[in-house]
Amino acid sequence: MLARLAFVATLMLGAAVSAVHAADDYPKKAIRIVVPFPGGAGPDHVARLLGQYWQEVLGQTVVVENRTGALGSIGAAEVARAAPDGYTVIIGTNTTHASNVSMMKNLPYDPVKDFSPIIRTTTTAMVLLVRPNFPASNLAEFLAYGRAHPGLAAGFGSGAAQISVAQLQSRGKLSLIAATYRGVPLAMTDAMSGSIDLTFGDFSVSLPQMQAGTLKGLGVTSPTRSTLFPDLPALAEAMPGFQAEIWYGIFAPANTPQSIVEKLYRVSNDFLSMPATRDKLAAVGVVTAPMKPDEFGVFVRSEIARWAADAKAANIEAK
Repeated sequence: MLARLAFVATLMLGAAVSAVHAADDYPKKAIRIVVPFPGGAGPDHVARLLGQYWQEVLGQTVVVENRTGALGSIGAAEVARAAPDGYTVIIGTNTTHASNVSMMKNLPYDPVKDFSPIIRTTTTAMVLLVRPNFPASNLAEFLAYGRAHPGLAAGFGSGAAQISVAQLQSRGKLSLIAATYRGVPLAMTDAMSGSIDLTFGDFSVSLPQMQAGTLKGLGVTSPTRSTLFPDLPALAEAMPGFQAEIWYGIFAPANTPQSIVEKLYRVSNDFLSMPATRDKLAAVGVVTAPMKPDEFGVFVRSEIARWAADAKAANIEAK
């Protein structure tokens, strides 16, 4: 019996030592950050800034790879199947790791069981966008026009945007024709050309277009006005209860050694704590909001429940 206990203790000690060495040796080769949305989208901006910092501090190449489609589920499923060694991670969002549970019948991964949370990086909101010559210059005029002209085409390229379109119909008393896109920037391009009448874009991709005058912002999906653009009203001001805040964060495949998770958390948190980082991220429409790995895991579970309730309230059925 004593010999067996000693053997088990030796195994446990060996595992602990191996875990420590995993972090000491890590990384020994290039790290890949999968972005499950197109280049230019909010998560892409954050991943590239973070990846550049990882490369400088960790001393290895960091490759950012866009794997788009199916509301981010294609890229997320790929990372869920990757080796749990810290060399493939994903910048997930409330779409890939929360709302997709309620949007997709056969989601090819489990956002809780198949991933090791590393850090929540940022939060932001979406903006209701229309083309510059849309016959409404503010939110009140838009709602009046939409009610008088049923059948406006609304594009969405993320789970948050889909929820936002649904809330616009229910809370705004509008009749819209919804169209699915492979990503937010693609829906925005069609809104600019007039192929669709409206869409919702992350602040990170909306701000440049609003500043350039290629799209017109009418309101934000956060429950109150955003500090990034305080002149834009919250949609909740005209449609009480309207809310669709979004977030991004880094995940590794499940069973990634905790020592590697902690190392990536520390490096990422250092980056997010820098005033220069906050300024860079604010310039692309996101706010730093780091969470520790365990805290982030609890948050993800709560978000799955919240988005499920929002989808039910908006009468969205999984497809």
